[in-house]
Amino acid sequence: MRENKEVIISFLIMGLLIISVGLFQSWAIALSILNLCLISSVMAIGVNISWGYAGIINFGVMGFIALGGLAAVVISEEPIYEAWSAGGLGILISIALITLLVFLVRLILKKLAKSNKRNILISLLIIFFIFLIRKIAGPSMEAIESINPATQGFLGGLGLPIILSWFVGGIFAALVAFVVGKIALGLRSDYLAIATLLISGIIITFVKHEDWLSRGVKNVIGMKRPAPYEIDLQESDWFINLVAGINSSKLNLISDITEKNQLLRDLVISASSVFVKLCFAGLFSVVVITLLILAQKALYSPWGRMMRAIRDNEEAAQAMGKNVVKQHLYIFIIGSSIIGLGGAMLVTYDGLFTPVSYQPLRYTFLIWIMVLVGGSGNNYGSILGGFLIWFIWIEAAPVAMFLINIFTFNLNETHELKKHLIEGVPYFRYTMMGIGLLFLMRYKPKGLLPEKIKLLKS
Repeated sequence: MRENKEVIISFLIMGLLIISVGLFQSWAIALSILNLCLISSVMAIGVNISWGYAGIINFGVMGFIALGGLAAVVISEEPIYEAWSAGGLGILISIALITLLVFLVRLILKKLAKSNKRNILISLLIIFFIFLIRKIAGPSMEAIESINPATQGFLGGLGLPIILSWFVGGIFAALVAFVVGKIALGLRSDYLAIATLLISGIIITFVKHEDWLSRGVKNVIGMKRPAPYEIDLQESDWFINLVAGINSSKLNLISDITEKNQLLRDLVISASSVFVKLCFAGLFSVVVITLLILAQKALYSPWGRMMRAIRDNEEAAQAMGKNVVKQHLYIFIIGSSIIGLGGAMLVTYDGLFTPVSYQPLRYTFLIWIMVLVGGSGNNYGSILGGFLIWFIWIEAAPVAMFLINIFTFNLNETHELKKHLIEGVPYFRYTMMGIGLLFLMRYKPKGLLPEKIKLLKS
């Protein structure tokens, strides 16, 4: 009962903070913060499942987010038939060769005993296939990237609804997590952290530089989205009538027709942005609530108790006959796929895919801070951490500017101290984050909503 009370109070406070932004700044900003908080919560749940359930350190967060973003491009963009004609066949042959290589390597590993002869055979096979794939894929990629590079220069996608990319983003991340887990999960925790961070860098580098697939640093803009466009709403009679009905008392105070129409136009433009963000908030809320329900059921299921037992004492779990390596792989895949889902949601909300914005060190640890601040092992805590940290990240600069104006109201705009403080506003979020973490480590070392272990009744 006490745990539920803490959760309710915590989220009520967060709700009041977001509402205060709507009252003192604008509802469009408040809803933007809400949507980004919901997306961050999805990513935090993914990290929490790996770390909070099983104690697996995954610093490859941004790599899986990038894969989710790439899924949005592959699924929703219209196919570019000229690019397919120029080099599509070569790309398909290269993919088939990669698949054949994986099959042959697995066959050799299965049929031949471990020996130097087997290692040499696999090495020669890999070298031969790399040489062959480069000969075929290289010219194909150049041909694709030469097709109208200013606006295209890539294969495009499947032209499907972008909401499907949320599931595909999870699948992309899960497939890569399977490969990464097979390679890295046997490492000690500190080496695992380094390995996943480096692999994340490799994924992001691939996304940035493979223009034929993702347009690279040229970005993909104007992507589809599951919510209506503001311009369409502004030209829809039903929406204009809805806004006019809501603001009828304000409009009736104006007698001049031209002035009334202009005010209505301004209200429609403002309301269209709010309406679109509300649509996104509804979709994202459904995802977060669904994940929360599933994660809670998993946490208190026999499987969840087994994972916590493995986390707390691997040797004891192995002695009880549990396959620790396999369970670690499973939960690493699950957590990574949820992060990929969050990456696809983020690109859907932004409406553009910008690989240069994926900075592993910066945002990976921001997501980790969300989990640690909220309380690792607690799904409600992960969501709370996602809300709180992202709220601070966005609102730190406006709050800093407000405080500077209050404490320097008697100083001229050209005063050196005031100029210095204003120039430092963008960095105030780091100060806030550092102070907050220091207080948290001192007074709430297990997070705002620490993990609660429910004991089974005999």
